[in-house]
Amino acid sequence: MDVHQVSSHDIDLDVIRKVLDKNLRLTLSDESRNKVTRCREYLDERIATKKEPIYGVTTGFGSLCNHSISREDLGVLQRNLVMSHACGMGEEVPEEIVRLMLFLKIQSLAYGHSGIRLITLERLVDFFNHGVYPVIYTQGSLGASGDLVPLAHLSLPLLGLGEVYYRGDKLPAAELLVLKGWEPLELVSKEGLALLNGTQFMGAYGVYILVRALDLSLWADMTGALSLEAYMGRLDPFFEQVHQVRRHTGQLETAENIRKILQGSALMESKRNDVQDPYSFRCIPQVHGASKDALRHVAGIFRNEMNAVTDNPTLFPEEDLIISAGNFHGQPLALGLDYLAIAMAELANIAERRVYRLLSGLRGLPSFLVANPGLNSGFMIPQYTAASIVSQNKQLCTPSSVDSIESSQGQEDHVSMGANAAVKAFHVLQNLEKVVAIELMTASQAMAFRDEEKTSPALLSLLKEFRKTVAFVENDQVMYGEMGKSRSFIRNHHPERFTA
Repeated sequence: MDVHQVSSHDIDLDVIRKVLDKNLRLTLSDESRNKVTRCREYLDERIATKKEPIYGVTTGFGSLCNHSISREDLGVLQRNLVMSHACGMGEEVPEEIVRLMLFLKIQSLAYGHSGIRLITLERLVDFFNHGVYPVIYTQGSLGASGDLVPLAHLSLPLLGLGEVYYRGDKLPAAELLVLKGWEPLELVSKEGLALLNGTQFMGAYGVYILVRALDLSLWADMTGALSLEAYMGRLDPFFEQVHQVRRHTGQLETAENIRKILQGSALMESKRNDVQDPYSFRCIPQVHGASKDALRHVAGIFRNEMNAVTDNPTLFPEEDLIISAGNFHGQPLALGLDYLAIAMAELANIAERRVYRLLSGLRGLPSFLVANPGLNSGFMIPQYTAASIVSQNKQLCTPSSVDSIESSQGQEDHVSMGANAAVKAFHVLQNLEKVVAIELMTASQAMAFRDEEKTSPALLSLLKEFRKTVAFVENDQVMYGEMGKSRSFIRNHHPERFTA
């Protein structure tokens, strides 16, 4: 069992990969414990000794910020906040995203600028370590005052309210607390606001998508190289010299990847009759590379957010400051998520075009990649499916971040819509995986009409492993199951395994 210590040290996507491993457990560093405790003591002292209002602590929320709250009602205010904001609808958030939400919320609170009690933070750690995943819904967040609605659903079970998943079963949170011997928490001042303010819904979706998309960008290189080999394409467009004079990092990386994958291929060295290839082959470095550069840019945005304090107000005990500001606003993430969706959609878009070319009956390949076209439709309809998916992606890539809507009686008059951007980008990610799986299946079928033994060691290794999962299609058969197997193959294998 691996252990990750939550501290003030920066985390990155490598940590996120570890968090997705269900065997990882969290501990709080002594530094974080001390900071959280000191911040809470400071807030209690400030409430006891100062009379000026503190937003969300001794006042109401949003447009109710000028309503004062008596000291005896400060805890009730926080409980009411969590209950009243749990208004989610739509599909349930996937378990792996909820796990990341828990982790990112713990990380943010552990910096000691939120005023939460150590016992409350420790209960979140307990949830993470015991595999307790609150039921959260995809709809409800405007991505501005933080992800209020989904984070309210994340927080309800702390109070013994709402529902959770535990060991695959869905049950009332109250039952889970009894099962674990945990008492429901009674929130005190600021705690509900610290739990609900924040960008952990957008953030969890974003980092999950990035981890998967970075792997899929490498898979797109692998399936693109396989399609190029099957299509008898030219290697010239991948020579390093042509990419050095343009200097885009992603373009250089992609060309190098393709050369590495095809290294040692006798097929690639054979005579070519065609002077040029279609853009979907010839411009793989430029298109895939641009998406890689976009992913790298968005990863930088989310790296900052993973290491940020995003609730409000923010407490600075050493400076005796409590500042009400806007770190919960999701605009950086909303823009990044829209960009991320577009980058992923383009990887799918060009992959589908390569699939289409492989079915065209050109360059010695049979129409629709079957020996008896006409009697057999072969791979005609998987391409239809890919075309449908990439068209849906174009619709999903309409940006959410250009939208805003007024809420809370005008107090929250500009919102990011980053939560909608996150959910859309998640769908684009799933679609990309499906299209890359269709290209892998199609290009593997096309390679059966070549002398496979003359391909590169990397592609030969891939083909032999893939054939253990998806067989060559001799005559028409039910295809959706094979397409699903191809997708599972991609999910369960890393492309670098075949080039190592």
